[in-house]
Amino acid sequence: MKKFVLLLIASLGCSLSFVCGAEAQTEPFYQGKTIRIVVGFPTGGIVDAWARLLAMHIGKHLPGKPDVIVQNMGGAGSMIAANHLYNLAKPDGLTLGMISTALYFDQLAGKKEVQFDWAKFQWIGSPVRNYEIFAVRSDTLFKSVEDIRKAAQPPKCGSTGTGTTSYYFPKFLEEALGIKFHMVAGYPGTRDIEVAMERGEVHCYGQTKEILTRDPSKGWLKRGFIRVLVQGGSSRDAGMAEVPTIYELMEKYRTPEEIKRVAPVLLSPGASGRPMIAPPALPAERVKHLRDAYQKTLGDPDFLDAAKKRGWEVERITGEELEAIARKAVSQPPDTVERLKKIMGE
Repeated sequence: MKKFVLLLIASLGCSLSFVCGAEAQTEPFYQGKTIRIVVGFPTGGIVDAWARLLAMHIGKHLPGKPDVIVQNMGGAGSMIAANHLYNLAKPDGLTLGMISTALYFDQLAGKKEVQFDWAKFQWIGSPVRNYEIFAVRSDTLFKSVEDIRKAAQPPKCGSTGTGTTSYYFPKFLEEALGIKFHMVAGYPGTRDIEVAMERGEVHCYGQTKEILTRDPSKGWLKRGFIRVLVQGGSSRDAGMAEVPTIYELMEKYRTPEEIKRVAPVLLSPGASGRPMIAPPALPAERVKHLRDAYQKTLGDPDFLDAAKKRGWEVERITGEELEAIARKAVSQPPDTVERLKKIMGE
């Protein structure tokens, strides 16, 4: 009997050791470590702002409760950050990223700067769904799209680079609506474009609707300093019921069918919102931990309260949804790719 009890105790000890060992495989990895969120834009922009808010809350929802910091790696419309995440960052769950959702255009165009496969990033989640808007300074002569169509001198539009909303949305408006812009590219970030707008260096910008939820653009819209002329959603936003959608305008100006077919592809970055990604080859178990923690963060009352105070609406997108969007985005027929390249000036 004594021998049986000893064997039972030994067996239980082994079982407990196995369970503890299994837990230890998760707990110690994040315990005492720091996760780095690489942002492909300078500080102060909307992507940076979302990253910093997420960094404040996501750590507590991961096993081991790691610290989370933000590292800005601006340049080339976040191409530098994308290449870094894909090629240099270790796929260990300690490096995440937030970059432009339009960079896949550059991949489709076959640009030599692209050193990644868009569909092979690990997609963690997004806190918001989005659509594009096009706005001009109200003190210009451009009160409508029709005014721009008739203008002898095209308005100057600020952009951070070809793989961003600030470039592709105005360029698509040119192709679809028969208007012309003078694109001024190379600004490091959205804040820099806003400064240029304020100084009068540029007259307009293409951005996502989020820019209107924070200053200075939020205040500009309220004071009438800027006027939104086009929105990129399929239907009018209740908050901008007087602003026509790109789809309405394409009907008005009889845009050719082959260009209309490009619209859902070109405007799909908005559907991805502000995604968080991880390097390829990240183990499936770590991907699951990060996705689960991300969704818990988006439901965290403290996170939601902080977002509300900033005037941000949270409309979650799962990593699985983002993965499907990414795969579809880079799986386009040759004729669509050629049309996209034409629009992007390739």
